[in-house]
Amino acid sequence: MIRIENITKSFGEVKVLKGITHTFEAGKTNLIIGRSGAGKTVLLKLLVGLFTPTSGGIWYGDTDFVNLDKKGIRALRMKVGMLFQGSALFDSMTVEQNISFPLDMFSNMTKKEKLDRVNYCLERVSLQGVNNQYPSEISGGMQKRVGIARSIVLNPAYLFCDEPNSGLDPKTSIVIDELIKSITEENNITTVINTHDMNSVMEIGDNIALLHMGELSWTGNKDEVLDSDNDLLKDFIFASPFLQKLRKAATGNI
Repeated sequence: MIRIENITKSFGEVKVLKGITHTFEAGKTNLIIGRSGAGKTVLLKLLVGLFTPTSGGIWYGDTDFVNLDKKGIRALRMKVGMLFQGSALFDSMTVEQNISFPLDMFSNMTKKEKLDRVNYCLERVSLQGVNNQYPSEISGGMQKRVGIARSIVLNPAYLFCDEPNSGLDPKTSIVIDELIKSITEENNITTVINTHDMNSVMEIGDNIALLHMGELSWTGNKDEVLDSDNDLLKDFIFASPFLQKLRKAATGNI
């Protein structure tokens, strides 16, 4: 579990986040949604320590993240996995070397132990046998799955995903969503996903936080989205003309 209390973040005179309080729950896919400029990326960067809040607190379980010393931060980061928007694989490294990279940085495993862990993670994302291929030799969807394998190789308690379906076709996006959700539930991970993907919202949105102009404007789950009377949520969910037509058809208001 990650808990944030009254988080604010300013850059000069510009206040980007305005007193956000929310809990990201363990074993659930926690989605941060909102229009561009709402503050989603800034919030994600605060959660992983790339930014420091102007005020407010962040707790990983009972650990006060904001006030950790360097030793504490390093220990906590060993429990954190990160799936980047563009996969962020090293082009000059093989798939095996990419996945093993966090183990090389943060573990004392033997070479055999590392290989066993890499192979387990590859099996978990259904990519057995691609160890010696390079990122340029595999598809975008496969690259994303390699990114997931790398993000879980340290057996994290916390997983952060920045637009995991960016650049993927709808079918592959569903595969990635289902994979992230199953890994989250099986390992009781606190997974936080920054996304614009409405399919992700409706399929794996266990705990959803809608940001609007730096404020938390709605929280709920996928089953509560369509019945919500929150105008900001409705405007966001039904932003596309296609979804507006579906909504009118469902309500009989054509």
